[in-house]
Amino acid sequence: MRNYTLTASVLALATGLSAGAALAAGKLNLYCSAQEDWCQLMARSFEEASGIDVDMTRKSSGETFAQVKAEGVNPKGDVWWGGTGDPHLQAAEEDLTEPYVSPMRDQLFPWAIAQAKAAGDKTIGIYSGALGFGYNSKLLADKGLTAPACWEDLTKPEFKGQVQMANPNSSGTAYTALATMVQLLGEDKGFDYMKRLHANINQYTKSGSAPIKAAAKGETMVGIVFMHDSVAQTVAGFPIVTVAPCEGTGYEIGSMSIIKGARNMDEAKKFYDWALTADAQSLALQVNAFQVMSNKAAKSSDMAPKLDSIKLIDYDFKKYGSSDERKRLLSKWDTEVSTLPQ
Repeated sequence: MRNYTLTASVLALATGLSAGAALAAGKLNLYCSAQEDWCQLMARSFEEASGIDVDMTRKSSGETFAQVKAEGVNPKGDVWWGGTGDPHLQAAEEDLTEPYVSPMRDQLFPWAIAQAKAAGDKTIGIYSGALGFGYNSKLLADKGLTAPACWEDLTKPEFKGQVQMANPNSSGTAYTALATMVQLLGEDKGFDYMKRLHANINQYTKSGSAPIKAAAKGETMVGIVFMHDSVAQTVAGFPIVTVAPCEGTGYEIGSMSIIKGARNMDEAKKFYDWALTADAQSLALQVNAFQVMSNKAAKSSDMAPKLDSIKLIDYDFKKYGSSDERKRLLSKWDTEVSTLPQ
């Protein structure tokens, strides 16, 4: 476990709690869809700030959405923090989450507020990151291949069995990739691309960040992931090169939602407010999480991908985060792509 530098007193002040309030009893059931060490850091740091005991469960965003939906008549979680925004929007549409307007909203970037408005205030943006891929430069050199620079490059015959991505049914990252191709190329060409890419895929993982971790270990050459996850592997010392695809790419707005019927609603709102503070969001740097955080005053790393230098599509979060569209695209991918031979 990494050293947590923000003290309970500092975090208590950041979230508007007095030192006495930070010692108050309480509990919170936190569902977390970010990387494991970031989830742990957020849970333990909030405990120090508030005195509230946190029971944290880490799952991918697709898995968490499925759990929240399954528990809809008897909610067990209080707050869902992290993961791509599309399933958060779907949860809002299906009335699985609770509207809440935090007093911290005036400190956030407009894109974070836009996410909240799109969901009737049932979710909010906490970070943003662009989709791309990373490749193992050592493996690439060993095979004498030209470095891929575009999405189309990943479908070339020389990359057969060398590409890995997550399953869009379980991973918000992979669903973002699917929705990106549909928006970037049009639905017919987008699915044609996914079929041609499928021929080069060696494994569909459950977790969105798993492909780049596999590339770092030399288990695959290319991992399709959010670019900040690829940068994290480079910073950790692995021979990973991060690519912003030449055609353009989609992006995520990682989100946070309070689960409808939360048993610990007061504690959930305290966590929600605290998680939007600059100090809480700056904790990301301790675990090499290189997303762009939603609080304007949060600290950022020079290694973080610069969104203004990446060719981003005008991603339609409202449409592709809707329940019907998400189900339709996933069903079509299951039928037309995943069943194809490799």
